[in-house]
Amino acid sequence: MERPAWAPPGIDISVPSVSRIYDYYLGGSHNFEVDRQAARRAMEFMPGLPKIMQANRAFMRRAVRHAVDQGITQFLDIGSGIPTFGNVHEIAQAADPGSRVVYVDHDPVAVAHSQAVLVGNDRAGVAAADLRKPKDILAAPEVGRLLDLDRPVALLLVAVLHFLEDEDQPYAAVAELRDALPAGSLLILTHASYEGIPLTEEVAGGTVGVYRDIRSPLVMRSGPQIERFFTGFDLLEPGLVSMPDWRPERTAQGSEAEEDPYAFSGFAGVGRKA
Repeated sequence: MERPAWAPPGIDISVPSVSRIYDYYLGGSHNFEVDRQAARRAMEFMPGLPKIMQANRAFMRRAVRHAVDQGITQFLDIGSGIPTFGNVHEIAQAADPGSRVVYVDHDPVAVAHSQAVLVGNDRAGVAAADLRKPKDILAAPEVGRLLDLDRPVALLLVAVLHFLEDEDQPYAAVAELRDALPAGSLLILTHASYEGIPLTEEVAGGTVGVYRDIRSPLVMRSGPQIERFFTGFDLLEPGLVSMPDWRPERTAQGSEAEEDPYAFSGFAGVGRKA
């Protein structure tokens, strides 16, 4: 297999990556054939996966703009993936040029491309770290350089917690990050669930099986299990809902709530630390 010039040295391009699969769903070009093959297998069971990812990104953009509207200009985006158009720093800095953003990912491709995208932007940076180790995230040099943890921060956990199994202690990881942030901070979260998917659980389970086969288990949690991540946060209206239903923006073509049924898969919410 020929190694693309943009692939960082040392990574195994024969092993699929969830961040590169996500990039493929969004129409990006920073993925390998092995990623595309895995994505196509997953889409055999759930053809609406690209629509789900688009709804996820649209929610993220609305939530970031809401944070800036509330005076929050610091963002910690964990599991940020490969940068695509309309990423957090672009949305936040368009709304307030003083916004500061730290991206965190453990995928070397995602980290390398984030670094390339952010060249010349002294208010955004990237850290190589894993959500399973919150202390490493909080101690990362870029976090110390860019974020003042005595002032409110918007913590983004968008489409990442469903890749942590219960044995990874995801609730403890979120709690540790929460406790490091001051009152007034926001938690912006999306999570996969069987709820809302316009398929039977058995059929949708085929997609879960594809992720299990590539050793990146996809954990489908229920609404109450997902809401538990907001312990210590007050959920903002309209609460924990499908992604298009979180404060949809109306356009000349209508609202996002009129989208493809797949867009309503899973849950999204924003909470404020009391």
